[in-house]
Amino acid sequence: QVQLVESGGGSVQAGGSLRLSCVASGYTYSSNCMAWFRQAPGKEREGVAVIYSTDSTRYADSVKGRFTISQDNAKNTLYLQMNSLKPEDTAMYYCAKILSVYCHRYASLEPANVGNWGQGTQVTVSS
Repeated sequence: QVQLVESGGGSVQAGGSLRLSCVASGYTYSSNCMAWFRQAPGKEREGVAVIYSTDSTRYADSVKGRFTISQDNAKNTLYLQMNSLKPEDTAMYYCAKILSVYCHRYASLEPANVGNWGQGTQVTVSS
């Protein structure tokens, strides 16, 4: 079955950097769209970034220019490089496999379009 395992979360000061990883198994990684979501306490889960099988990407406005999503198909691994972190980036970050029918640039990045979730990794940014 599909498994997504995140790592790399932690606590940093504002302005710092973290790199999240997500190792995928149980399916053909390279033919799918993958994404990162996050959920802060008391808030809804929101899409952060998505990467398509062509390696093209799309980001939420709140992280553009600071976060970079990438993948290594040979390692079945998804990454999220987070720079210039802000306290408002504090959240649980989730790796997600997008349902095939929503694997295109015109689909919105929302939780309803996700087929599988990882368990999450906590990111805490202090001011």
